[in-house]
Amino acid sequence: MSAQPRARQALAASSDFLVLGSGIAGLVFALKAAAHGKVTVLTKRAAEESNTRYAQGGIASVAHARDSFAAHVRDTLVAGAGLCKQQVVEAVVADGPARIQDLVGWGVRFTHRAEPGKRHEFDLTQEGGHTARRVLHASDFTGQEVSRALLKKARAHANIRIIEQAMAVDLILHRGACVGAYALDTASGSITTYMARATLLATGGSGKVYLYTCNPDVATGDGVAMAWRAGAQVANLEFFQFHPTTLYHPKAKSFLISEALRGEGARLLDKRGRRFMVGVHPMAELAPRDIVSRAIDHVMKEQGDEHVLLDISHQDPAWVKARFPGITRTLKGYGIDLTREPIPVVPAAHYQCGGVVTSLDGRTSLPGLYAAGECGHTGLMGANRLASNSLLEALVIAGRAAADAVASHRALPHGLKTPAWDSGRATDSNDAVVVTNNWDEIRRTMWNYVGIVRSDKRLERASRRLAMLKREIHQYYWDFKLTGDLVELRNIATVAGLIVSSARRRRESRGLHYNLDCLKTDDRRWRHDTVLQRRPWEMK
Repeated sequence: MSAQPRARQALAASSDFLVLGSGIAGLVFALKAAAHGKVTVLTKRAAEESNTRYAQGGIASVAHARDSFAAHVRDTLVAGAGLCKQQVVEAVVADGPARIQDLVGWGVRFTHRAEPGKRHEFDLTQEGGHTARRVLHASDFTGQEVSRALLKKARAHANIRIIEQAMAVDLILHRGACVGAYALDTASGSITTYMARATLLATGGSGKVYLYTCNPDVATGDGVAMAWRAGAQVANLEFFQFHPTTLYHPKAKSFLISEALRGEGARLLDKRGRRFMVGVHPMAELAPRDIVSRAIDHVMKEQGDEHVLLDISHQDPAWVKARFPGITRTLKGYGIDLTREPIPVVPAAHYQCGGVVTSLDGRTSLPGLYAAGECGHTGLMGANRLASNSLLEALVIAGRAAADAVASHRALPHGLKTPAWDSGRATDSNDAVVVTNNWDEIRRTMWNYVGIVRSDKRLERASRRLAMLKREIHQYYWDFKLTGDLVELRNIATVAGLIVSSARRRRESRGLHYNLDCLKTDDRRWRHDTVLQRRPWEMK
């Protein structure tokens, strides 16, 4: 069993299925598995606080006769820059329509349109990299609507127990298999041992590894870090997607301006009013996100500007307000009228395209452990995620993982004793500023050296600095009792190190990984995943 740290108190609980995370992946798994056993869902904040909730755009899925599975697959493969697994892409795309109907059946209210003499149909929008309108949405707050409906359904289910303010710390291993997790009650500081025959990582992404991100505060890479420490394979963490358009405003924190604006005709301008994407890519503003983000980064550095502009003021004001009510309302609060003036925007860390390696059924390399959503890596995303494929993947893989976990009939080993959590000689910290300073330094290091444009020298500097910080954090972690901030600091340090290690290994530029010292894409040598796994002697 893996070595574990300290706590004030050891409690124990068990269920058939343990879910870490309350976004779309976790709740879909829970709802599917609950027909076959007891499910415990742990979420480190309130259940509503997940990456899913902040998804404005929508879910990509074929929903119109003018579209096709083949076209959706092709667009995904093109965006993925040669690293998508075609079998995975085809399976996820084909499962999409049925899984959308699951959401509708659970109460998700997608926006519809009605044409005279025709039945109501889904209102579909187009986003970057898509060659057709195939993004289903609920106005411009799709994530909120999905989260609302799934939480309502899960809370009403007799077999699902949702525990808030319960932060998973580490996975529990028995003879190489995952049998549960330790979790910190962030209010009391006590630790509970949660045992289960199948555990799902649905912890979302790791945007908080970077200084500027449109992710919520919960996105600290917990699932990837825990899986790595337990010895599971992780892959492609060098491919971190930066969303091109996050609001630039001194009072705004991480407010994303949906790609759907560009899908509906919004134009990117430099501060002098020049539309700069037209000469960069044939799809202009609808180019894949890696291309748009690099173009913005280039314009800002070339002209010495702190932001660029996103302009939809040429569209009908009444239509803009009706189509984007949430964005309109939020921008108005910052004194910006998007129907009359351009929006100042900058790129920000948005989506982790790599993660814990899984099969199409969500199985990781550790028996008993599954992963779905942003923390997992199926091969769908490749080197760059196609817009709005993220919720689709979470939806499909979570459902498949639940079916696999149920069908495996894997029981906990007979007579397995609940492993004790050893508090050792840890004491309460009287120097919390160490956590704050290290947190800030990691995020600044990642932003400055491991961002949209990288170089060998920048990556080397980041690696050296992170190694020193990780040693400090490791010592602090073992000397003092756990807090939520300390657990998250440990995780972002782990994931930051994995991102840098992955980036240094890939000696080419591809998709989201752009290195000034190796600009060419080398299919002969590097058309494969970057897979990392902790060595056995490092786990002691």
